[in-house]
Amino acid sequence: MSEVLNVVKRCLSYGDDLDWCVYSQETDGIGEYISALSNAAALTGEPYGYMIWGVDTKTHEIVGTTYEGQDKESLNKNVFPAIQLRFDEDEINGKRVVVLFIPAAKIAPTAYNGVKFVRISESNENISKYPDREAALFYVLHQHQKTTDTWEKRKSKYRIKDINKNQFAQYLKKAKDAGRIAINSDDPKAILNLLEVADNDILLNAGAAIFVDSGINELEMVQFKNDDRQKAFNLDRKTGSILDLADKAVQYISKAITWHSVSDENTEKKEIPEIPIPAIREAVINAFAHRVIESRQPVDVSVYKSYIDIYSPGVFPEDIEPEEFIREMKKPRPRNPLSTQTLYYSKDMETFATGLKRISTACNEAGVKYEFIRETFGFTVRLYRNGEEEWKQAIVQEPPFVPDEPKERLKTSETPEIQENKDIEFQDRLTAILEKLEENPRLSRERLAQELNLSRHKVRSALDKLKQDGIIHYGHIDGHGQWIID
Repeated sequence: MSEVLNVVKRCLSYGDDLDWCVYSQETDGIGEYISALSNAAALTGEPYGYMIWGVDTKTHEIVGTTYEGQDKESLNKNVFPAIQLRFDEDEINGKRVVVLFIPAAKIAPTAYNGVKFVRISESNENISKYPDREAALFYVLHQHQKTTDTWEKRKSKYRIKDINKNQFAQYLKKAKDAGRIAINSDDPKAILNLLEVADNDILLNAGAAIFVDSGINELEMVQFKNDDRQKAFNLDRKTGSILDLADKAVQYISKAITWHSVSDENTEKKEIPEIPIPAIREAVINAFAHRVIESRQPVDVSVYKSYIDIYSPGVFPEDIEPEEFIREMKKPRPRNPLSTQTLYYSKDMETFATGLKRISTACNEAGVKYEFIRETFGFTVRLYRNGEEEWKQAIVQEPPFVPDEPKERLKTSETPEIQENKDIEFQDRLTAILEKLEENPRLSRERLAQELNLSRHKVRSALDKLKQDGIIHYGHIDGHGQWIID
């Protein structure tokens, strides 16, 4: 029995009561179905969700179809994480039937255009409207990750002989100079097995990603004349090891930005970049280390007239703001712990969960503005370029003197009545947020902002106050993250 025939017979045997199978006449706009069926399959323990053409949507009779399928790359364009879609066809009772095989979500809910869909009463619905279903999906995905090998730890098709030997030698020297690898041997097999990124002669995926010049990692680099995405030039796309591509990205940006000659107190001239190189490298290496590697999405470097964007296809945790990693020590949440641990030994990455703080520190010391941006499918570090005059003011000139008295007047310029009204408004905001969290403790900051018609900044300030006062904290219950009212 063919796979198509087996799927169709099985789906028909269940009647109408299926969330993971749809009989379709659609030929365009099926992205929402892909998201909904992938998530539904995960929820029900099915390996795939299915769209079937050639079966009547009401009577379920085999009627045949002329649908030819679609290009998988275009279908996957707005789907994240990318999944391996597959069309197959067969004749049933002399009539052509086409099936789209949609893998169940595994590492994260499958989203289309940034929205996670699920099947509800024969329609595709935003799963955020159904907190119980959303919580169940996250729990299933969490359990799946606990009970299966992660992508990093699976054996790759590469062997130790395939590593970039020069890159490995540089890595090992840095690790020994840092005192983080204290073994006399320089033998790659001994070192890589010690690092647990190899199993005898075979590299695990983490080892292959870091040390092999392969197609596992991709880097796209482009420059734009202005701050829009018009008039692109110097487009470059490369594949290789994480270490090699990180070097290439830093070199590309270094050539694209402006360097300034500065004389020090000994009248010796030094070349200073408008953006500190340590911040650039930290952003690049983190973009590779924290992305969803198995999605095969590239790291993007875009150089604009006024800023540089370094984009990683790895979504930032929803329950925390990037700035919190700068203000205080936070428990690390590495997406690829084996890779980040390996890069820690060579100081290519420093102590876990300090990457954003290191970028912030380097930029602040150089007088460079920076920004961390959540994207629909990833995370962007934006580093602003300093124009010639702005650079001179930020680096060369002393900051202007501002007397204390006017600053004090600014602080106390509001009347007591205005300040009292603001205090009341803030207290009302705290109460409203607490009421929402009592109704649904799994609400994200974004959802709270939407439901209360507040800015994310106001929501974050209120949550920080509630945490500071010991009223709430964020934790995990049954494997799912949520706000806990103390």
